Amino acid sequence: MTVESTAARKPRRSAGTKSAASASTTGTKSAASRSVGAAAKKSPGATGGEPELVQLLTPEGKRVKDATYDPYVADITPEELRGLYRDMVLSRRFDAEATSLQRQGELGLWASMLGQEAAQIGSGRATRDDDYVFPTYREHGVAWCRGVDPTNLLGMFRGVNNGGWDPNSNNFHLYTIVIGSQTLHATGYAMGIAKDGADSAVIAYFGDGASSQGDVLEAFNFGAVYNAPVVFFCQNNQWAISEPTERQMRVPLYQRAQGFGFPGVRVDGNDVLASLAVTRWALERARNGEGPTLVEAYTYRMGAHTTSDDPTKYRADEEREAWEAKDPILRLRAYLEAANHADEGFFAELEAESEALGKRVREAVRAMPDPDSFAIFENVYADGHALVDEERAQFAAYQASFTDAGEGK
Repeated sequence: MTVESTAARKPRRSAGTKSAASASTTGTKSAASRSVGAAAKKSPGATGGEPELVQLLTPEGKRVKDATYDPYVADITPEELRGLYRDMVLSRRFDAEATSLQRQGELGLWASMLGQEAAQIGSGRATRDDDYVFPTYREHGVAWCRGVDPTNLLGMFRGVNNGGWDPNSNNFHLYTIVIGSQTLHATGYAMGIAKDGADSAVIAYFGDGASSQGDVLEAFNFGAVYNAPVVFFCQNNQWAISEPTERQMRVPLYQRAQGFGFPGVRVDGNDVLASLAVTRWALERARNGEGPTLVEAYTYRMGAHTTSDDPTKYRADEEREAWEAKDPILRLRAYLEAANHADEGFFAELEAESEALGKRVREAVRAMPDPDSFAIFENVYADGHALVDEERAQFAAYQASFTDAGEGK
């Protein structure tokens, strides 16, 4: 099954000097880029009630005009809109299957993206093939957009591979578990792109919790000083495990960019159209040599932090229910139906495709081997080490004790 949709990225462009590409970027989009950059630097924080953010689709699915960002989605077709909807539906189905498989003991852990589909699909579809993506461990929707097969992700969470895909094949780096460290990798890679004179950009994903890590702030500073072509895409899902955002920061997250000298923008992370437009704008800035951008996708983690977490211990049902009313998939469906861009036949076909994907994922995971308990001792040293050998022997004895205890009954 292919994981590409009709909402395809722009064609690949070869590396080389950026002068030709930059010279051709004129007219409405270029003017919009300049105006939004200035606006982002001056944008005030929320003064109460709903936060200030870029929104093109309301929670009810009504189209909202925005003179700054409309040019970045002005040419989107009904087919591409259906493609975005398909991406969100199928990535949510895959995510739900993964959660279920973990509950059944087939995966060691799973970090759900439930509720964050619009932020991930919108930004993922804004990238070009030659752009490079640095994810955390929750960017399953972005992985989908980049062509990474879902079963490769599940092999990693089952413990039978060390990533499951070649980053060079999709320009999609392996998942990063060390919180925030990928932003430094992304910035360094972007600095290399600038030195090569390539017409490409880098996007680094992280969460609101990671924004408090020193690595992220160092990446901001290096990116700004070296004018690196990198987009820092923060999915603010309101909770860093059990820590709410108001206990982490005094000002809106996107305003942190001002202190480093580059623009920050807050976008409705449950609006796939706005997420697509804002990310296209930010990537265009990067390719044009205008440096970094911080995009704060204001969204909500509808599920648990991971399958080892119980969010009912620290957040109220009323909060979750309020965000469920802003569901990104229902929002786009309402717009598609109101605009007559999709009929019942489309939704029925997509439901069948979703069922087929779920079946394929379940069968693939159950066909995988059990994890090798001793794999943790591999790749520690190139030529082995006496202490590692000693620990391996101790672990083997520990494992054998369970067998001995069973035989003694």
